[in-house]
Amino acid sequence: METFTKKVYEIVRNIPIGKTMSYKEVAIKADNPKAYRAVGNILNKNYNEDIPCHRVIRTDGKTGGYNRGSEIKKIKLIKESKILIKHN
Repeated sequence: METFTKKVYEIVRNIPIGKTMSYKEVAIKADNPKAYRAVGNILNKNYNEDIPCHRVIRTDGKTGGYNRGSEIKKIKLIKESKILIKHN
């Protein structure tokens, strides 16, 4: 597996429940600020449930794509935000 891909997976794996990062933020944190489209492509190919790709959104706040469907992504984000609110 390519080093950049490993970095992206590690960064995304560590996004806490109820939080999100943009594709661009992930790219910057992975030391390749212009590779935000590559981040999207990497996450689109991921089916490992331990890597919460649904927590990565567009810079403009829209959810963006998801390999299991954008509606499922929205549902997961809403569910996680309710879990977070319930525990605060």
